[in-house]
Amino acid sequence: MSESRTVPAETVDGRQRPADPAPSARTPTWWVWLAAWPVTAVFVLSNAATPLYVLWQRDIGFSKGTLTVVFALYIVGLLGSLLVSGVVSDRLGRKPVLLPALALALAACAIFATAATVTALVVARLFTGIAVGAVVSAGMAAVTDVAGPERRRLAALLASCAMVFGAGLGPLLAGVLSEMLPAPTVTVFVVEAVLLATAVLAVLRMPVRRPAPSGKGAWVRVPGVPHGNGVHLALGVAVFAPGITATSFVLSLGPTLLAELLGTTSRIVSGAMAFVMFLAATGVQFAVRTLRRITILTAGAISTVLSMAALITAVHASSVLLLVASALLAGAGQGMGQLGGLSLLNSAVPPQRLAEANAALNVGGYLPAGLLPVSTGYLMDAVGLPTGATVFGSVLTTLAVVGALVVLGGHRRVPEPA
Repeated sequence: MSESRTVPAETVDGRQRPADPAPSARTPTWWVWLAAWPVTAVFVLSNAATPLYVLWQRDIGFSKGTLTVVFALYIVGLLGSLLVSGVVSDRLGRKPVLLPALALALAACAIFATAATVTALVVARLFTGIAVGAVVSAGMAAVTDVAGPERRRLAALLASCAMVFGAGLGPLLAGVLSEMLPAPTVTVFVVEAVLLATAVLAVLRMPVRRPAPSGKGAWVRVPGVPHGNGVHLALGVAVFAPGITATSFVLSLGPTLLAELLGTTSRIVSGAMAFVMFLAATGVQFAVRTLRRITILTAGAISTVLSMAALITAVHASSVLLLVASALLAGAGQGMGQLGGLSLLNSAVPPQRLAEANAALNVGGYLPAGLLPVSTGYLMDAVGLPTGATVFGSVLTTLAVVGALVVLGGHRRVPEPA
C-alpha cells in the first residue's frame, strides 16, 4: 500500500497554513454534491414567500410600505448573520453554524405556515435571513472542505449553483403549490420543512473536520479576507454586487411589472419568471466553468449591462418578452459574478478563513441588493413605473460598467490559478 502524501504547508498572513490532505484520502465526488444540498434547501426558503404576500395582504391587511419593512427584515437578518457566522464557522467548524441555521429555517417555516399577523411575518423573514447568512458563509465553505484542494473549482461551481437554483426553485414551488393545492400559505412551508429536514441529515453525516485555528480577533466583526487577498474580494464584489442587485429587483418588483405589462397577478407566472432567471444563473455557470476566472467576471458584468438595457426598453415599449430577456440576462450576470468571485476566493484564501471570506463577498453583494430595489419601489410610487425603472437601470448599468473596468484593470494583479 502506498504512503499517504500531504501538500506542504504554506505561510499565510504570518501564520502557517495546515497541510492539505492527500488526494488519495479525498472524499467521494457524490459527497461534494450532497454537501451543497443544505445551501439549496435554505435558499428555497429564502424566496418561497414571495408569491404569497398578496394572500397575506388580503387576509391580514397591511400596506405596501409594511410589505417593504417585511422584506427589509430579511436583509437585516442576513447581514447581521454574516457579521458573525463566517468567523464562528472558521473557528468552531461548519456544523456548529449550519445546524442552528437549519433549526432557525425550520422555525421560520412553522411561523410562516401559521402567520396571522405582520409581526409573525417579520419574525419569519428575520429568521430566514439569519439562516441564509449562515449558509452562504459556512455552507459554501463546507462544500469546499468536502471537495478538498484538488476540486476547488468544482466546489465553487456547486456551491454557487446550489444557491441560485434554490433561490429560483423557491418561488416556482410556492407559486405552483399555492395555486393548485388547498391551504396555499401552509402547504408550501410543509414541503419546505421536509426539504430542510433532509438537509439536517446531510449536515449530520457530512465528512468535514474542525478547521485549524484562524487567529485572534473579535467574534462579531465586518467580515474580511487575509492580507494579500483583498484584490480577489474586490474583483468578485465588483461584478457580483450589480448582478445580485439586478436579480433582487426582478424578485421584488417583477410581479408589479408583470401586472403592468401583462395584466396578470398569477402566482405561477411570477414564480416561473423568477425560476427561469435563476435557471439561467445555474446553466451559465456550467457553460463557462472552464473559462478563465477573469473572463467569467467580465462576461458577468456585460450580461448585467445588457439586462438593464432590456429592462429600460421593456418598460417603455410594454414588452413582456424584453422583460423576460432582462430577467434571464440578470440571472446570467449574477451567476457569473458569483462563480467568478467564489472561485477566486476558493483558489487563494486558506481554509481557516474561507467562511469569513465568503461572508465578505456576500456582504458586498447584498448591501446594494437590499437598498437599491427598495429605493426604486418608493421612487416608482413617486414618479411612475417607467421613470423609476429607467433610473434604476441607469444606476445599475453604471455600477456594472465600473465593475468591468475594475476587473480589466485589476486582473494583472491576480495570476490565474490552476
